[in-house]
Amino acid sequence: MPAVRKLTTLDIFLFIPNLIGYTRVVLALASLLIMRFHPKYCTILYCLSCILDALDGYTARKYNQTSSFGAILDMVTDRCTTSSLICYLCVAYPNYAVAFQLLVSLDLASHYMHMYATLTSGSSSHKKVGEKSQLLKLYYTNTTVLFGICAANELFFVALYLWSFDFAYENPWFTVNGHPVTWVVFMGAVTAPWCALKQVINVIQMYQAAVSLAERDVEEKNAKLK
Repeated sequence: MPAVRKLTTLDIFLFIPNLIGYTRVVLALASLLIMRFHPKYCTILYCLSCILDALDGYTARKYNQTSSFGAILDMVTDRCTTSSLICYLCVAYPNYAVAFQLLVSLDLASHYMHMYATLTSGSSSHKKVGEKSQLLKLYYTNTTVLFGICAANELFFVALYLWSFDFAYENPWFTVNGHPVTWVVFMGAVTAPWCALKQVINVIQMYQAAVSLAERDVEEKNAKLK
């Protein structure tokens, strides 16, 4: 039998899901470059980058090309794209800058603590969360729920982005107390509750990670006392 060729780091970098990940980065960067000037094209590029997030996970499972590098690339890309969009919202809505800053901080802190807690506990993936929170377990184990909440969360911030341009209020479907309701306004209203739920999940995730890390500290320190 011919010898099986061993994988190299280049092979990992060229895994299909990782190639999709690089494409996501390029699309996100392109959307940032035109964010101030071309909202429609920016939205298309940004949403394509987010949609590919589901495709890289599918291809990783289909072709057995999961990797630690791919998992980190995926999470870092998610955090960076969302944070970059919210940075723009801080400029577009300066009166709400503190709220946006807190959302970015919560998102980054929650995911970093969760990733660190799961990996230091010996888990092979940050999506293996145990039984401590049924909501968090459902979020990470049901791909439909995960994609739906993440998509709605992104679409809410995209709606806020589009609201900062005059065309978002053109051709309203109807008015409510004199305020025009367009497809952009409707998208923001529909996705707002799901964005709020995503923040609740972030809080639960951060709290659970903090407890997990503290429990590990207790075990290590008590072991030294024996």
